[in-house]
Amino acid sequence: MGQAESVGGAERRPPLWSRLVAAVFLGLVGLALLGGGAWLISLGGSAYYALAGAACLVSAFLVWRGDHRALPVYAALLAGTLVWAVWEVGLTFWQLVPRLAGPVVIGAILALPFVQRALVRKGPIVARLLPAVATGAAVAVMAVAFFQVRAYDVAPGASRIAAAVADDGPTDWTAYGSNAAGLRYSGADQITPANVAGLTPAWSFKTGDTNAKRPEIGAPISFMATPLMVDDTVFLCSPTGKVFALDADTGKAIWTRDPRTDVGNAQMLNCRGVSYHADAAANGICAARVISMTVDGRLLASDAKTGTPCPDFGKAGSIDLTEGLGSVDPLRTYTSSPPAIVGDVAILGSYVRDNYTNDDPSGVVRAYDVKSGKMLWGWDSGRPDDAPQPGPGEEWTRASPNAWSVFSADPDLGLVYLPTGNATPDHVGTHRSEELERYASSVVALDVATGKVRWSFQTVHHDIWDYDVPAQPVLFDYPSAKGPVPALAAPTKQGEIFILDRRTGKPLVPVEERPVPQGNLPGERYSPTQPFNANFASFTPPDLTEASMWGTTPLDQLYCRIRFRSLDYEGLYTPPSERGMIEYPGTFGTLNWGSVSIDPARGLMLVNSAAIPQEVLLFPHDGDADTPEEASSSHAPGYLPQIGTNYGVSLWPMLSPLGIPCTSPPWGHLSAVDLKTGKLAWKRTIGTSEDVAPLGIRIPGAFNLGGSVTTASGLTFIGATIDDYLRAFDTETGEELWKGRLPAGGQATPITYRSKKTGRQYVVIAAGGHMYMGTTPGDHVVAFALPEGDD
Repeated sequence: MGQAESVGGAERRPPLWSRLVAAVFLGLVGLALLGGGAWLISLGGSAYYALAGAACLVSAFLVWRGDHRALPVYAALLAGTLVWAVWEVGLTFWQLVPRLAGPVVIGAILALPFVQRALVRKGPIVARLLPAVATGAAVAVMAVAFFQVRAYDVAPGASRIAAAVADDGPTDWTAYGSNAAGLRYSGADQITPANVAGLTPAWSFKTGDTNAKRPEIGAPISFMATPLMVDDTVFLCSPTGKVFALDADTGKAIWTRDPRTDVGNAQMLNCRGVSYHADAAANGICAARVISMTVDGRLLASDAKTGTPCPDFGKAGSIDLTEGLGSVDPLRTYTSSPPAIVGDVAILGSYVRDNYTNDDPSGVVRAYDVKSGKMLWGWDSGRPDDAPQPGPGEEWTRASPNAWSVFSADPDLGLVYLPTGNATPDHVGTHRSEELERYASSVVALDVATGKVRWSFQTVHHDIWDYDVPAQPVLFDYPSAKGPVPALAAPTKQGEIFILDRRTGKPLVPVEERPVPQGNLPGERYSPTQPFNANFASFTPPDLTEASMWGTTPLDQLYCRIRFRSLDYEGLYTPPSERGMIEYPGTFGTLNWGSVSIDPARGLMLVNSAAIPQEVLLFPHDGDADTPEEASSSHAPGYLPQIGTNYGVSLWPMLSPLGIPCTSPPWGHLSAVDLKTGKLAWKRTIGTSEDVAPLGIRIPGAFNLGGSVTTASGLTFIGATIDDYLRAFDTETGEELWKGRLPAGGQATPITYRSKKTGRQYVVIAAGGHMYMGTTPGDHVVAFALPEGDD
């Protein structure tokens, strides 16, 4: 049989059903592209989609007629698409895929002889070959682009020889960030770049806290705890506030304290960690104690050996943290980060819900005697610096800026360093006083003894983006030209890492005030400038463009382009508006509570970063509304009322209809910054989408949330990614050396220590997932180690 059959000398038309199916498919695609493309053109966008839609419709019509000219028309469409795609994004593989993959699949199908026989009558051989030629050219271009994809890049001259750091045996992890400075660095060196590939699971433990195991808990659960390890005992908390002590070598429970938390209507159950305090001069119960918090507003002290409540701490081992806060909507303000311990003082802040009302409880930071539980002082950023502490019956300033993340401290300087947020509601600032603005979105150094401000540095002026400082400030010795200087690194959501003299708050790396976009919302004011580093690696993502919009197919990419053109966007610090704007990075930020880790021996700062855009839309309402119902003027996704202002707000990640970020991958990176030069030593993608994408598709550079830890042997360990792995990288080069499978998402910061009893080094991480990231839920604590005898 030839390419077409003849009956009585007349050429027979291909089957009706095959032409109908193909024509309808091409026609629907064409209509979608033409309609969406015309909309995009009306918004000032690319004309490609409308032209491609018209070509698809012509092909559909010709296929319906069985006309062989359908083949060269589609081939021309594919060739034009190839030229346009390379012109727009070059040989960037993950940008080419959504532009070419769908058209290539259709072209490959049309190139098949038996398909051609079913669709069109016999035509010139050249016409039948054109789909194959165009398809082959597109595949060849994508192949070239694929082989140019690099997992990581090492900056010239980045390799270095580090001074040896001796592992002197036990390497306890005594505070959230390994120590009060928050370096996230360990002297343990049994596990090295040479043997890390031999790591295997050593033990695991389950807390019992998941929504599946506790269906009575309606709130989302996220397991972000960073454990401590002191004297061969691992201490950690679960999302509901349970505290556990585990054997450091076996993971077996030594004790558990269950405070029987009333989880009520908490927005998300989360406990980032506990704190540890030991009195060398004391004996008996609670000579060493674990300090923890609950989401129903309690501060607890437990005996480190038995878990028994410390009878000398508050009332039977508990303090009511709601005292002095006035009216408290239950479980909308609570402490999720462990207190900083400086001497015998425990200093803690609190979480306050975002974008709800200007009458939320105060963001006051309080200090307590770690032995007696007596309150020593409170710092309320909404009160004058010289204001006395509130008296009986008085309360702290409502809705003042809070400090929800982890604090660091310098005992020698007598300072504790707070990363602060802004005064809620977050995306409108018309209601804020000068007092509420002074210390918002700042790093603030308080005197540990008095709670008085010694210095402050503001990272965002008049913050209307919820760009609170999310990460623990990290203390280190900055290698200046005149020698080491006591310094502090302050990671921010917008991607800047400010390097400050921790004695004075003065920048050690120049900071520039640069002009930023201005808005025109009635009653709102805008800062004309914002601070930027002048000579230190920035992790602020590049500005979005229409061409940077992404999707797995041309259709969802078209949707993202239309959204981009339909919203206000002038780059970083685009103001919120009634039209709607794109906030990039969104409120998750580029850097978050995982902070950074520093390898002091190698002079490197390790930074994990990720960003997705967010759509922010303001809705006018009566500013006198005092209930969510009165303030609600929209049923938009993510709507929050912002009671006390004239606008509600809708916050929603900018995703395609398939739930994929509208920005192209890679979305997540791990980088190293040379502290001497402030330049990148290396940058690489981290993680893949295999555990969340359909069919396990492995797009490199996954979104991540968590922190890293570095070791004296030259390793960096990190989980954080949306795939379920803990990974090890060569600190000096960024090469991935090992990854271990986790039973759930590792949105936490790992720790590493060496046991005093056995001498083995372990790497431990909480693996329980993050509900808002959609990672695998669980309640696991997992330890990895080299097989016994392999050191």
